[in-house]
Amino acid sequence: MLRRFFPDHEADNAYDIDYQGLYGQGYRGIIFDIDNTLVPHGAPADARAEALFARLRGMGYQTCALSNNKEYRVKSFCDAVGSPYIFRAGKPGREGYEKAMERMGTSTGNTIFVGDQLFTDVWGAKRVGILNFLVRPIHPKEEIQIVLKRRLEHIVLYFYHREKRKTDHI
Repeated sequence: MLRRFFPDHEADNAYDIDYQGLYGQGYRGIIFDIDNTLVPHGAPADARAEALFARLRGMGYQTCALSNNKEYRVKSFCDAVGSPYIFRAGKPGREGYEKAMERMGTSTGNTIFVGDQLFTDVWGAKRVGILNFLVRPIHPKEEIQIVLKRRLEHIVLYFYHREKRKTDHI
């Protein structure tokens, strides 16, 4: 039962993923969560985020931000990085992920998702069949409902890491 929440991959942050290598494997679209994935919760796009999106476009990637937040928050970030977006996405529902792929002109076989939460980001991507990366949250300050979810995430990640250690030894 817990496996449905296990990420396909983990990364310290969204900026250190080997996007060039993934491009070489045929991936062409990246769906990003914003808050605590690319910048601290509620923060505007910074130079690092702007540079990442420019580098990804230069490689040939399509991007789309997928956020459960309100439009004014998502639009301001995406205007700065030059990416389309979907706000009030209803993650972990499938519809937002499917809309993002439609906007990018990609499919489940060539799209990646990057986010910081298991029960919204990763689970939603897995439900649609998209390769996903769980990144560590950028900043520890979060809304209370997310803090409570993080406690449950620690339990799931304990079992994920335990299972991963077993399979890594085989």
